[in-house]
Amino acid sequence: MSILIAPDSFKGTYSAADVAAAVAAGVGEAGGRAVRLPVADGGEGTFDALCRGLDAVPVSVDTQNPWGSPVRAVIGIAGDTAVVELAQASGITVPHDGYRDPVRADTYGTGMMIAAAAGLGARKILVAAGGSATTDGGLGAVRAIEDAGGLRGASLMVLSDVTTTFLGAAEVFGPQKGADPETVKLLGDRLARLAAGYPRNPLGIPRTGAAGGFAGGLWAHYGAELVSGADVVLDAVGFDGHLDDARAVVVGEGRLDSQTGQGKIISAILRRIRQSGRTIPVFAAVGSVAADLGGYRDNFADVFITPDPAAMRAAGTAIAVRTGAKASPGPKSVPGPLP
Repeated sequence: MSILIAPDSFKGTYSAADVAAAVAAGVGEAGGRAVRLPVADGGEGTFDALCRGLDAVPVSVDTQNPWGSPVRAVIGIAGDTAVVELAQASGITVPHDGYRDPVRADTYGTGMMIAAAAGLGARKILVAAGGSATTDGGLGAVRAIEDAGGLRGASLMVLSDVTTTFLGAAEVFGPQKGADPETVKLLGDRLARLAAGYPRNPLGIPRTGAAGGFAGGLWAHYGAELVSGADVVLDAVGFDGHLDDARAVVVGEGRLDSQTGQGKIISAILRRIRQSGRTIPVFAAVGSVAADLGGYRDNFADVFITPDPAAMRAAGTAIAVRTGAKASPGPKSVPGPLP
């Protein structure tokens, strides 16, 4: 049996694939068999995880950043399904020469990517909505889609790791995007006006506040399905099938805190393990642990603080020893769905 290594990214430092590889190396050194399964929950790393799981082909497209400057982005095409990452065009870290105005920032570039996917024949478009610089209620994306001739019959699914409602987008996420209290109020008032004029009013609907109301705009105009990114990713990478052969599971993220249990990928993994009916030890390899973790700590057989690859590797070795993992014939570290 294997040790299933299914970490999220350590935001801004190590990708989920990097973490999985380091932990797997430690498992292999101890004679264990590791299956690497990098995951995500709608935010950073979701595009990569979905493209690996769906075996999507990358297609480059021209688009624009939140302030109208040209950028190049990549969408994934897997049969009649497309994967779009909002952060590539409308993200808070996207390159820009000039003032990163939180009021002027819009999602027009993401709409261009969605329209490009529809133009390539996609019938279902998955949009990872994490990491936006915008609070435009999705108006920019809607305009771009309409400017390109609409969705051409494609359906939309917006993946997120938050359940914030439409008006909450300004107050909850505005400060992260450079908005001071006065600007937060301005953005909130603008969202309220937009909601009143949309074909369907998104106020009060869970997840419509994702990406500064982007999710709500697509829900209101196109009936976009708003879902937990974690569950979509776990299905795409075949988590349940890999779990059948696992003697232990390793999860990971940059910071383990009180929000981890609120729709994040680790909580989704713990739920699936419970649903399997098996008693499988779960180990956490994380960059840091918050003081407010409380009883959530009891979900794990152990928690390893792993701020760098050396510590991740050591954690993998320790976990293999703790679980009595034995090497199977063949390679000690199995890459799972990685290319």
